[in-house]
Amino acid sequence: MTAIDFHRALVFPNRIRKFRKQLNIGSLLELSERLSGITYIRLSKIERGEIFARAGELRELGRALGVDPVELLIDVDDPGFDIAVWAAPLHGPMPTDPEGEHGAVLLAAALRARRGGDPALTIAVLESEYGIAPVVLSRIENALKPFDRWNEDVRAALRRLFGAAGDAALTAQIEALHASGALDAVLPLVANPEIRLAKSRARIAALKDELAGAKAGVAVPAPASPAAPGPKPEPVASANLATLRLLPVLGTPLPGGLIAPTPTGAEVEAPRGAGPRAYGLRLGRPTLGAGLPGRATLVVDPDRYPATGGLAVVREGEALRVLSVTADRHGRMLGYSESPDLEVALDTLAPTDVAAVLSAVFE
Repeated sequence: MTAIDFHRALVFPNRIRKFRKQLNIGSLLELSERLSGITYIRLSKIERGEIFARAGELRELGRALGVDPVELLIDVDDPGFDIAVWAAPLHGPMPTDPEGEHGAVLLAAALRARRGGDPALTIAVLESEYGIAPVVLSRIENALKPFDRWNEDVRAALRRLFGAAGDAALTAQIEALHASGALDAVLPLVANPEIRLAKSRARIAALKDELAGAKAGVAVPAPASPAAPGPKPEPVASANLATLRLLPVLGTPLPGGLIAPTPTGAEVEAPRGAGPRAYGLRLGRPTLGAGLPGRATLVVDPDRYPATGGLAVVREGEALRVLSVTADRHGRMLGYSESPDLEVALDTLAPTDVAAVLSAVFE
């Protein structure tokens, strides 16, 4: 299954339509009229699986549909769940343009490799000098649609970036890179459905945690009484209102692809669901190939174990190593590094020495 086939695993799977029909709510507009905090357009996108719902939106939907909001979530690891079957009534049949999908994946890999090989090609530079907005860049690098479906401005920017005279020349150039093996290290980052599933798992788990916290009264601040005298609340009391959490960034490159966990003074935003011991780790060197350049910062959670298709950070003495995770035909979990060329049997390591990577931030 290609990246375009599987991009629907990145959207938020929901059961709104199912419960709406059970209540004989014939149209989405009728449901929208029962909601005060969700516009019709956003509700439509949520039901079609185009965007993730927020925890607050799930709670409001749950009240309108008469169900526990957790019931709106599904388990992508359920043996009975099939992403194609789930998507068909919402999006129609899966795409039937294998050539276009193949080209989109190769373009995504080529662009990742091009950026990984040139530290000057930051997201800001691509926007200011080439006119490729960050959201468009993300969509291209995740192969969300074939090259010929991008508008002329985007195609022109890509031609200029790769130094190609025309669309056909750019396609031929990318095919040649693929044939030469130059994209081999990057392709798994684009077309690996396990990576995409891991993102869905993390998002759903974070929503479940947030919904459970609200139900228990953990994250719901008590309303302030303007007439109540007395001192102001201690700053710690406002922690429940915080929407941004910053993590310290560690990382000094060592020989052999290792990283010393020394503070850099920088900080990185924590994704939802990150544990209390999560931290940022600056790579310093592209030890996993051009798809993960040295300027990337990973968000690492020592309280989570990595999943196949994702990334892991393992401890070697006082140093750390970043590995891509896969499994062999016997189900053994293995970690790989490209530079240096290493294979590590993760199952043989102490669980306390293995941590999951939740996300990556590129400068």
